[in-house]
Amino acid sequence: MLLAVVIALVVIVFIIIAMYNSLVQLRVRADSSWSDIDVQLKRRHDLIPNLVETVKGYAAHEKGTFENIAKFRSQAIAATTPADKAQAENQLTGALRSLFAVAENYPELKASEQFTGLQTSLNSIEDNIQNARRYYNAVVRDYNTRVQSFPANIVAGMFGFQTKQFFEVESPQDRQNVQVKF
Repeated sequence: MLLAVVIALVVIVFIIIAMYNSLVQLRVRADSSWSDIDVQLKRRHDLIPNLVETVKGYAAHEKGTFENIAKFRSQAIAATTPADKAQAENQLTGALRSLFAVAENYPELKASEQFTGLQTSLNSIEDNIQNARRYYNAVVRDYNTRVQSFPANIVAGMFGFQTKQFFEVESPQDRQNVQVKF
């Protein structure tokens, strides 16, 4: 009888260890994927001033657009949580759409090799950001499911595992296309 109790306890300990390790693995993957988003956002933030300066040369009177981009870029850089980053990045995306809409009105700008190169780079970065966000949200979904599912939720509670925030669009305005009127 004592042997059966010892074996049962050993099995329970191994199950707890396995659950703990899977939670740690998912948490590390979530943190790593958040880091990937941060890297792409840094690349985006570094590219934006070059893009703005190029457009400024052609569209000097579009001051409001440039000010919004600078303001939203600063907010995006300063944001720390996934929710704050998502909100700031969505505002920055809207401002960049406005910038490209302004650029459409300047044929010589659209023909500029520097502008098209910067626009291509930004489009590539935007695709990378979208992919990184999607991966992050998938990992967070798996992690949050594990943290909240029985019996792993008991182990998660014992060791302080908390659910993570998704990187998501928060307001209906962020989901709408930008409208530029002259």
